[in-house]
Amino acid sequence: MFRYIKKYLIFAILAVVCMFGEVFMDLYQPELMSRIVDEGVLGIGSGGVSNLEVILVVGLMMAVITFLGGLCGSLNNVFIYLTSENTGNEIRKDTFRKIMSLSFSQVETYSTGALITRVTNDITQVQSMVSQSLRGLIRTVMLVAGSVFFLFRMNVKFGLVVLIVLPFMILCIVLRLTKSAPVFAKLQKQVDEINNIMQEDVAGIRIIKACVKEIYEKVRFGKANDELVRTHLKALFLFAFVNPVVNSIMYIAIAAILLISSYEVSTGGITPGDILAAITYLTRMLNGILMLVVLFQNFSRGAVSWGRVKEVLSMESDLKDGPFDGDTKEKGTIEFKNVSFTYPGMEKPVLHDISLKVESGETLGIMGATGCGKTSLISLIPRFYDVAEGQVLVDGIDVREYKRSALMDRIGFVFQKSELFAATVLENISWGCEDASIEQVERAARLARAEEFILKMPKQYESDIAQKGMSLSGGQKQRISIARAMMKPCEILILDDATSALDLKTEADFYKGLNKENPGLTKVIVAQRVSSVKNADKILILDGGTIADCGTHEELMKRCHIYKDIYDSQVSEIPTFKKNLRLSSEMPGFRQIVKVQRGKMSCNCDVNLAQVRQGVLDRNGGEL
Repeated sequence: MFRYIKKYLIFAILAVVCMFGEVFMDLYQPELMSRIVDEGVLGIGSGGVSNLEVILVVGLMMAVITFLGGLCGSLNNVFIYLTSENTGNEIRKDTFRKIMSLSFSQVETYSTGALITRVTNDITQVQSMVSQSLRGLIRTVMLVAGSVFFLFRMNVKFGLVVLIVLPFMILCIVLRLTKSAPVFAKLQKQVDEINNIMQEDVAGIRIIKACVKEIYEKVRFGKANDELVRTHLKALFLFAFVNPVVNSIMYIAIAAILLISSYEVSTGGITPGDILAAITYLTRMLNGILMLVVLFQNFSRGAVSWGRVKEVLSMESDLKDGPFDGDTKEKGTIEFKNVSFTYPGMEKPVLHDISLKVESGETLGIMGATGCGKTSLISLIPRFYDVAEGQVLVDGIDVREYKRSALMDRIGFVFQKSELFAATVLENISWGCEDASIEQVERAARLARAEEFILKMPKQYESDIAQKGMSLSGGQKQRISIARAMMKPCEILILDDATSALDLKTEADFYKGLNKENPGLTKVIVAQRVSSVKNADKILILDGGTIADCGTHEELMKRCHIYKDIYDSQVSEIPTFKKNLRLSSEMPGFRQIVKVQRGKMSCNCDVNLAQVRQGVLDRNGGEL
């Protein structure tokens, strides 16, 4: 942590200097008060006659010292805030940058809530620990040490009494601290869980309401919150008995000093003013030690938080940058050479011995059953993960040789799940290309077939989008995500089931426009629908992480039963209807024959949807 504090070391030093001034003024007050009592009130040294001049002069000195102490304390606070806030700011930025630099596999080792807690709550605890160290801890140590010094100077017996009881008070605090550390560690994990539930429930509010799971989620959140409260109370209870014990020990010390004072006063060893000063020092020391209890409680929590933050900061990305960022002879080529891949922490490989080459300008379609490795395969191209065996080459260069920025400049990627930000349509499309003109944004929107619905929005491109695009439909979100990818001048465009929410016509129009506007662009399309990849130069069929076949649509229809099964399942005749079936009179609303053709039911009649028992008609009037 010191490497962060040292950037603002001058503020930290000035804070300590000001604290010295404040504590010195504070410790000097009982000495002056003793003089007022002994010389001013009791007249010791002046024949027992009160001395008003001493009272006024020393009282004025106390007022000046109080003002100077307050000034030092205020400056101390200013320098502490400058140190702790700037330190927290640096740690927060570094933590965020570190998270952004980690690989997918490393980020996935934490829940979203855990990372949010580390960047917010944990760093706030660290800031609190820094500020309390520079004020509370230093002040307490100086008050206790100064009080012991002045008590020894006043009377050795007073000092010895304090030295006898002080270890017992410190031992009481240390014993509580050793038990509190694991409790605070558990507490922060429960804060993670609360944040995680909140993040999931806010993001998934639609599915929660659709499934009528509000009560279930309330119960789940309530249980997590109750656990958090119980742990917090346990942490507080650990320190609940410290203050009474420390107070009791200190009162024993005060009683001992008063007992000693009764003897010393009778022998002339000390004065009444000394007794008053001694009790004041003891009270200040007691306040300091009680403050120490609170400080150590916060330090214990802050130390746990710093450990959690440091855990992230100490991580090194397992995807190191390569040296290459230059030009290549090949443009837009992709090649897999005997590639095998296993996710971190798993034993079974998800991809095995994949070999394939995609030439510049070609379109590669990828199909297969759910879980066969489609997304895993394309995630290796932009090096979201590293291969376990073999090589992935882009433009003839192993992706591990590229600088990450140079590799990503060549690749546009549209993910399976559309991720939009709480910003305007314009800002979402131009995200990553902030200098883009409105004309470029409009062109990308037209190409993605998003312009149609954008122009119908209240403020068009300046319309606000809710967090995660919750104000848009699935198809609209996908089109904005595609438009964002089209803003980037790249050689390779990867679409991971990116048109699954589009209707067939919009999807066909998009691919037609994409091929027309970007004839030299290499395209990799992961899809579940045959219509998405039917016109691809190559269609790769994956089965259980291996290549089952690869070829054109026509070739696969002849020789690949997996592809043919997929095709047949999507375009076969509708089993619940026969060709030229005349609907019976039991289903009014149909006024003519409905013809069922391959993959489509055409109808130009009025339809009573409530009475359709077999099949579902598209709202456009005819498409099934």
